[in-house]
Amino acid sequence: MLGIVGILTIHAQHTFTNPILGGDYPDPTILRDGKDYYMTHSAFDYQPGLVVFHSTDLVHWQPISYALKEYLGSVWAPDIKKYKGKYYIYFTVARSPRTNYVVVADSPYGPWSDPIDLKVDHIDPCHVVGEDGRRYLVLSGGDRVLLADDGLSVVPGTLKHIYSGWQYPIEWATEGLCLEGPKLYRIGKYFYYISAEGGTAGPPTSHMVVVARSEHIDGPWENMPTNPLVHTYYNTDRWWSRGHGSLIDTPDGRWYVVYHAYENGFLNLGRNTLMEPVHFTADGWIVADGGDASQPMAQPLKQWNPIDRLAHLNEFRVGLDWRFYKAFGPDRVTVKDGVLTLQAKGSSLGGSSPLMFIAGSHSYEIEAEVDIEGDVKAGLTLIYDSVFNVGIGFDQKNRYRYRRNQAGRRGASKGKHLWLRLRNDHHVVTGSWSEDGQHWVLDDWGMEVSGFSHHTLHQFQSLLPGVFAQGNGYAVFRNFKYREL
Repeated sequence: MLGIVGILTIHAQHTFTNPILGGDYPDPTILRDGKDYYMTHSAFDYQPGLVVFHSTDLVHWQPISYALKEYLGSVWAPDIKKYKGKYYIYFTVARSPRTNYVVVADSPYGPWSDPIDLKVDHIDPCHVVGEDGRRYLVLSGGDRVLLADDGLSVVPGTLKHIYSGWQYPIEWATEGLCLEGPKLYRIGKYFYYISAEGGTAGPPTSHMVVVARSEHIDGPWENMPTNPLVHTYYNTDRWWSRGHGSLIDTPDGRWYVVYHAYENGFLNLGRNTLMEPVHFTADGWIVADGGDASQPMAQPLKQWNPIDRLAHLNEFRVGLDWRFYKAFGPDRVTVKDGVLTLQAKGSSLGGSSPLMFIAGSHSYEIEAEVDIEGDVKAGLTLIYDSVFNVGIGFDQKNRYRYRRNQAGRRGASKGKHLWLRLRNDHHVVTGSWSEDGQHWVLDDWGMEVSGFSHHTLHQFQSLLPGVFAQGNGYAVFRNFKYREL
């Protein structure tokens, strides 16, 4: 494929090919701080959440911290900003009642504060400073609210509607207006209101990035005559539902839009992070430079020495590469010399809060040598949620195939030790086992998992590979390997 998480296929010394983060990295929000760039994304039900990435060239990214250490609910559409020497991330927690939070730090490397409930409804918060010097939070639906001077609370009674969106042609196939994902920037004499419209997971042509501008934070707003800035026009394109954009500039004055998109034929990978160049016209509007987002593009800045994060998965960096499903459990994990000891939990694969990572590849294998102690079933999995998952595992008596969270017996396990391998080859999943890591037996089962995506199952998640341990006791994972096919 053309891209993996954090490492892109470099076609020439000064080009890159999208995605800049391959796999489930939706709702990107990006910040330039001098020559350094920081980006984070929606966490949804993965914990810890709000992983912060760093780059110096906008193309190669490494995780440096995570801002959310507890499960509050599904985390949506953050906004990362720097204000007077401090770093803030505003984000939505989709629960009942729905609310928005903020975390703050003196450095993007953390430590980040405990989350502070702003007690305001809506989704997709965006921090902006108005022409009056006061801090505002712009929200979905074109509303805004005034923040306290420290940015850590909302001033009561200040919610105001300021923008109603751009009406796209009625014949376009979308989920509806869905005015959300606001990102506001003051550039020159104008505030630019960058918003998402059309819905993020409907028809391939649903999502888009829309631009409006005003000299005042409360408007009136003038919609860009050439809207939308970014959009998928044909369902034959490689990238579907291109939207939820953030603007970013380089120190020498060039501009880019960073956004997310599904890959045609691989919806279960989630929404990838893409980037393409834009420019300001003589009359002060923003237009895309043009070209095919699936083809090589000129690299924005000089390439720094990239590191393949997926080659270091055997370090089990929880919170940076690895994450839990719903329940952050650092007390369940011990890592020493590349060996992971995982305390078992729950009575099923989905209920065990598996430990997962983002692969972002069309075809790959994961493999590990596994030991178990106690009344434990453990193994390898691909998991969308607590019901829709697949895997291979064993206990002290039997080997198992997991299908939709149900363990089916496949034969005797011969004890506490086994090598396991799980392959995902263009949506076809198979499992193998070995007693010595040299001689492998392909199990006689397989699953097709292309439908394990938000378009059919909702929850805005993706199919992630990982490890699990259920029951009472623990499992030890050695010699973990990830290979692209």
